[in-house]
Amino acid sequence: MKTILVPVDFSEHSEYALEVAASIAKKKDAEIIVMHMMGLADSFLTKDEKQEVFNAIYFMKLTKQRFDKLLDKDYLKGIDVSQVVKTHKDFTEINEIIDEYGADLIVMGSNGVAGVKEVFVGSNTEKVVRYSEIPVLVIKDRTPAFNIKKAVFVTDFQLETLDSFIRAREFFKIFDVRPQVLFINIPEKFMSTREMELKAYNFLVDAGLDNSKFKDEIHFYDDYTAEKGIFNYCAKSKVDVVAISTHGRTGLGHFFLGSMGEDIANHANIPVITFKI
Repeated sequence: MKTILVPVDFSEHSEYALEVAASIAKKKDAEIIVMHMMGLADSFLTKDEKQEVFNAIYFMKLTKQRFDKLLDKDYLKGIDVSQVVKTHKDFTEINEIIDEYGADLIVMGSNGVAGVKEVFVGSNTEKVVRYSEIPVLVIKDRTPAFNIKKAVFVTDFQLETLDSFIRAREFFKIFDVRPQVLFINIPEKFMSTREMELKAYNFLVDAGLDNSKFKDEIHFYDDYTAEKGIFNYCAKSKVDVVAISTHGRTGLGHFFLGSMGEDIANHANIPVITFKI
């Protein structure tokens, strides 16, 4: 991991994300790209040229002042930090930015259901998770000296989640943690214990893991919905971070009805990292 992208709107949640990104950057000797999306309204772009230039200068000066304040933090010392300003309004363009700066990870702040409205004009955390081709780590609260002691990877044991599982294992190596595997058994897709164990066994074989050594790290949890099951299990087991796959708009079919990865990232009260299938 060489480059971490941190979208900011200069709110306290942006600072939470930046502090976590700094902790990771120090572990991997990575660069941080701090990006602000101005999201200028179309009205600014249709006025006469003089007014357009005036508006641009005004917003750029205001943004510079905010950057100066945001980046004046002790926890950023010794880290290579760059500032970027974009006028995009739609996060369907996030992958262009990822490619432009060679980002390996996005760390972003969110205050929950409402998302980070000021920076994502008409958008929120869900759109970043939906479109990003690289992992997105969503932070909800301030976490000084960010560290992970316990993590889970949520899966329905479908083969399409296998690559995400492997990538999640690589990410958690940064913290010397091996993620547990979590399967939520819900009424609509109820399985017997034997059926779940067989699916888990095949999944581990396909991942190239020794089932006899790893089986104790697979957990089955019954609940009425997948989302409730994930949250209840994590609270009960004191999980620090949830890792989950996302299909973007289409969800994960058999198990993740709708956009489960996006919903979990948006509603969870602990950090969530998503991996695009």
